[in-house]
Amino acid sequence: MKTRAAVLQRLEAPSPYADSKPLVVEELDLDEPHAGELLVRVAAAGLCHSDLSVINGARPRPVPMALGHEAAGVVERVGAGVTDVAEGDHVVLTFVPSCGQCDRCSSGNPAMCRPAAAANGAGRMLSGGQRFARTDGTPVYQHLGVSAFSQHTIVARGSAVVVDKDIPLDTAVLVGCGVLTGAGAVLNTGGVRPGDSVAVIGLGGVGLSAIMGAALANATPLIAVDPVQAKRDLALELGATAAFAPDEAEQGIKDLTGGGADFVIECVGIPAVMEQAYRCTGPAGTTIYVGLPHPSKQLTIPALSVIAEGRSVRGSYMGSAAPQRDVPRLLKLWRAGRLPLEKLRAGTLELDSVNEAMDTLHGGETVRQLLLPNGQGALAAG
Repeated sequence: MKTRAAVLQRLEAPSPYADSKPLVVEELDLDEPHAGELLVRVAAAGLCHSDLSVINGARPRPVPMALGHEAAGVVERVGAGVTDVAEGDHVVLTFVPSCGQCDRCSSGNPAMCRPAAAANGAGRMLSGGQRFARTDGTPVYQHLGVSAFSQHTIVARGSAVVVDKDIPLDTAVLVGCGVLTGAGAVLNTGGVRPGDSVAVIGLGGVGLSAIMGAALANATPLIAVDPVQAKRDLALELGATAAFAPDEAEQGIKDLTGGGADFVIECVGIPAVMEQAYRCTGPAGTTIYVGLPHPSKQLTIPALSVIAEGRSVRGSYMGSAAPQRDVPRLLKLWRAGRLPLEKLRAGTLELDSVNEAMDTLHGGETVRQLLLPNGQGALAAG
């Protein structure tokens, strides 16, 4: 079949992206779903800094690549061997297509699935190869097994979580990456308990989701840090008890927590900010790194303090989540009015506006823009 998709032509494209057009919307051939795969009509796809990190070369990937990794849509066809998903099911797509069989999956850590990590790094499907191709037969690489900036996509069964059909797809999509990652860093990686002090540095979609997760856990004080006033205001609306600009953050956090927070969640991925997050963490506290730095960057922290102050430093990828468990749980919390996902949405755009949307994302003023590859009608018809 044919599909229109946003294809990344090259890495390290300069901004403004709308002028340089690193993403070109073009018609591609899309293969049938292989065994263990699904054909999904994409209703909504979130724009995330991880997409931007591929474009600017911070997360090197093979090109040409059909970009996008946070999505929700409707299953239109199932491949051989898929018995627990049916045509017409609504699904949230997640960016680690866990195999369910490796040592990490079987020990309850599907975010660290070994075969999925290898497939994602190579830009191929979990079962091998690509499903997108240009009309001349040139293969187009998959982005994290999802390639959501497309009218249709093929995903492994392990990338899809079936959700209730009455949940709006432009709400469900937010749980596929940003909320799963941010709230998961607090609830899964950190195991934050009531009364723990938490600071979140960087208030994009992931950081604001961490604020919501910490509010769910009844953390106090709950401190938000970002250079953008509007994002700090939104964090306060979502449950933060204090908010600081970066130049005020270190002293402000220490004053409010008596020397440093129990947990500091860093959602930026810049070494200087990662080091600031460590300084904002108190003795016996835990610094959790969520933001993805360029692979060439190094992190420097005082070695003695790790031992003498009983510090912990942890990485959190996809919020240490088990998507088949956590996506439904998060949506139950949304239903109960305890997870106001709609407050993260920052408008919808058509697929042809993808480069302009990347400019807006790069500018840092927005939270979660949604691309609608099949237009507004796909949300209503979902």
